[in-house]
Amino acid sequence: MRATLVVPTLNEASSIGHVLDTFRAAAERENPRLFPHDPLDWEMLVVDGPSTDGTAEVARKAGAEVIPELRPGYGRAYQTGFAAAKGEVIATADGDATYPVEEIPRLVRKILDEKVDFLTCDRLKLLDAKAMTREHRVGNWALNFVLRIAYHRWLKPAGGTLADSQSGMWVFRRSVLDRVHATQDGMAFSEELKLEVLLNGLRFQEVPIHYAERWGAPKLSSWQDGRRNLEFLIRKRVSMGRGPPGPPP
Repeated sequence: MRATLVVPTLNEASSIGHVLDTFRAAAERENPRLFPHDPLDWEMLVVDGPSTDGTAEVARKAGAEVIPELRPGYGRAYQTGFAAAKGEVIATADGDATYPVEEIPRLVRKILDEKVDFLTCDRLKLLDAKAMTREHRVGNWALNFVLRIAYHRWLKPAGGTLADSQSGMWVFRRSVLDRVHATQDGMAFSEELKLEVLLNGLRFQEVPIHYAERWGAPKLSSWQDGRRNLEFLIRKRVSMGRGPPGPPP
């Protein structure tokens, strides 16, 4: 079975090689054990913004196909990567070595065995304090709180909660992309994609992971990006009105 890892990058030369090497080693190690009868044939796609530190060259040396994306935005990078992905299963991670990419083969096995459409990873349950600034933790708490209050009717079928709406590590079936309508080019893409999965009644699951301290300087603006994400959550909820649970208009 074909599978795709999509990683958006912007000046991640110090870490992207480690991320890709770690993932490839895990995929090769776990294939015989987890997929003995139908080994996963992985492609690695790095969607690179206008990096100036040689990120693209490092990624190519590590075996990835690099797709340049000069239009700005985290969500834009993912939409470009998803459009190019050939896998029946798609996995995502950041290029800063924060996510445990070695867990991805196990998570693919999980969605296949448990008939899950979309699996997202919860960074907060096992969070090391060094892995996230205080401002980032407060922003995550606020966004998760608003989402749980505003969308509680749609969260009920998925167990009543979404602990980490901002997580960027997902594993999902490619068929999900035909059922959702994602519009956000920025950081709000992460919460939008999860909401679209829930609103459309797809089989959803969240699992805890160990989230690590990033390599290199942070690019996230906790307050500015958090405000934009909050505004998106409110706009989307208002646009849905007070109708019964179901896909948004």
